[in-house]
Amino acid sequence: MADLLTDLEFLVLLAVRRAGDRAYALAIQEELLEGAGRKVSVGSLYNTLMRMEERGEVASTMGDPSPTRGGKAKRLYAVTPGGLEALRRTREVMDRMWDGAAVPEQAP
Repeated sequence: MADLLTDLEFLVLLAVRRAGDRAYALAIQEELLEGAGRKVSVGSLYNTLMRMEERGEVASTMGDPSPTRGGKAKRLYAVTPGGLEALRRTREVMDRMWDGAAVPEQAP
């Protein structure tokens, strides 16, 4: 069986999907905070994205230069088919584990 995603990698891939075609570092960071309540530093986010790009789970391109960024372009990210498969595989394992855990709906 292939390796599973870490919790951060799993959330980052979901955040990239949620951000859509505006998936650059700040938008991904905002999705993580809003959707998962997870505050991630830019450095950690870039390290995670680079690692996932090396494994083929995300791909990046440079967007158009922006005057609000002093003419600099943003690096945009997209989830690849390999990333979608990694998401599915990780979720399947989590679902199987959750089903067998007998966790009560509310804590006593």
